[in-house]
Amino acid sequence: MEIGEGAGGPGGPDGPGIRFGCASFNQDSTSLALGTKTNYKLFSLTMVEKLDCIHESETPDVYIVERLFSSSLVVVVSTAMPQRMNIYHFKKGTEICNYSYPDKILAVKLNRQRLVVCLEESIYIHNIKDMKLLKTLLNTPSNPSGLCALSVNHSNSYLAYPGSATIGEIIVYDANNLSTLTMIPAHDSPLAALTFNASATKLASASEKGTVIRVFSIPEGLRLFEFRRGMKRYVNISSLSFSPDGQFLCASSNTETVHIFKMEQMGPSGGDEAATWTSYVGKMFSAASSYFPAQVSGMMSQDRAFATVHLLTSGQRNVCTLATIQKLPRLLVATADGQLFIYNVDPQDGGECMLAQKHRLFGVDDDQGEGTELEGSKVTGPVQACPSYAATAALPASGPITATLTGYSEDGGAKKGEVIPEHEFAAGPVCLDDENEFPPINWCRDGTGGGQARRS
Repeated sequence: MEIGEGAGGPGGPDGPGIRFGCASFNQDSTSLALGTKTNYKLFSLTMVEKLDCIHESETPDVYIVERLFSSSLVVVVSTAMPQRMNIYHFKKGTEICNYSYPDKILAVKLNRQRLVVCLEESIYIHNIKDMKLLKTLLNTPSNPSGLCALSVNHSNSYLAYPGSATIGEIIVYDANNLSTLTMIPAHDSPLAALTFNASATKLASASEKGTVIRVFSIPEGLRLFEFRRGMKRYVNISSLSFSPDGQFLCASSNTETVHIFKMEQMGPSGGDEAATWTSYVGKMFSAASSYFPAQVSGMMSQDRAFATVHLLTSGQRNVCTLATIQKLPRLLVATADGQLFIYNVDPQDGGECMLAQKHRLFGVDDDQGEGTELEGSKVTGPVQACPSYAATAALPASGPITATLTGYSEDGGAKKGEVIPEHEFAAGPVCLDDENEFPPINWCRDGTGGGQARRS
């Protein structure tokens, strides 16, 4: 759920968004993180009309920024030091620790149990409570985009990544038990996008062709759904995201259209089905598909989009997510020119989604000297001013900073039915929003406050 540097960011092939480094929604889509040439920002997404900037850092050239749910833990990687990952408690303005790797960091994924760092040909799996390196997956297939997905459901902590550089194989890895779960032959072409639903029972994927999106059951790896985004042209799908209830899947690309698909099986034909021309034709096509070759029958069985959104521009990267804001389903799209669009979604009838609000992610000060504002970028609601990183760091601490910090466990330990190794248990529950507490990670906080990733 993010836009990376290599596409639409600094030096990316998509051109004009030179100030834009990355954008990512957190695990439950309640927050948006934005990295630019001059800083990174965190926004709260609790209201449609108002966009609250809850933190702004002066760290420049950020191309990866990930927030752990609504906590104060944020992971940052900048182009100045692309092999080093910094972990901050942003409310305290404090660096918890930093970690260096043998190659450029391409992606970082995290949930309440695991932190995963993806390089081009290796993956590092850490225990997020103390940053202990649990496993290094070496010699993984070349993955220059850093494509991977980590399930939000930390009781499973499934990790998905490409199993081939030439075809669309998916490796599903159990990051809790540190073992390979299954391999899914998903597409004929290399993978372009992956995402789990919130319960980690479904995995959606798209290939570089971008015409077909498939959904598989986890952990079995069985194909459940197949959706056709389009037939006229190949596109670069940049973002896939399930709705919180797992009933909808949105997909955005470098075109002007964002698609929303509905997870529903075709019901058996019966007397209660509406006797419409559409249903009659659907039955005829379904019956006839068994007489056609596999490629043709597969195309006929693919479902089209349930709902769509048409953006003002095309040809730029964007990231999308489905969220519930103010008790209503919404589609959120952050674009590479620094705008956030919020659309209303009709969960019953679908169709064209209506634009509810548009926000400018770059403030007035950020845009000075950048020329005229892009068309359609007018802010319909003011963006609140953010406290600077220096001002945040200058606030007096409520307690002394010690070398040994409390362990981190938002739920206070294992939930019923979970099997968690003994070394992972935290010393006690830590709420990262509590100003009297500090986040996890003690052993890597030595005299320099840094750590070195090791192979296992």
